[in-house]
Amino acid sequence: MFERFGDLPLHVLVIHLAVVLLPVAALTLIVFALVPKWRWFLRWPALVLGIGALVCAFVAKKSGEAFVAAVPTLQKPVELHEQRGNLLFWYCLIFAVVAVAAFLLLGGKSALASGKGEKATTSRPLELVTQAAVVVIAVLVLWQTIRTGDAGAKAVWDGQLPAK
Repeated sequence: MFERFGDLPLHVLVIHLAVVLLPVAALTLIVFALVPKWRWFLRWPALVLGIGALVCAFVAKKSGEAFVAAVPTLQKPVELHEQRGNLLFWYCLIFAVVAVAAFLLLGGKSALASGKGEKATTSRPLELVTQAAVVVIAVLVLWQTIRTGDAGAKAVWDGQLPAK
């Protein structure tokens, strides 16, 4: 199921989505958590991107495993990439949970002049803990996405390009 999309390995396609979606999700959630006046606008995108990041990481992980199973000679060169990808998946799982918590716990103004749809903050300490959790896990997702992609690129391209 995770091996191919048409004639291409699915992993090759999904990683491009992950390289874009995960940082966008992390940055969106950071802004959602730290800028209360934008929460009315970012509440749903932050939730969807947080859950989408988890789905994307899962498909990238499973398609990578299928790719290595189909081409066993890749096992050794992509070992570090695979380890980092596994850790990234767990970070994305925590990130999705924190995104749901932020969606539910962080208050904010409404876009409507009437104020309808305004969400009150449950408590200031809970808001601060949620904001801190968002920032920490989002930074970890950004950092691990870069590390994982770097390891994958080196595994594929190291020694392939002509010298300068």
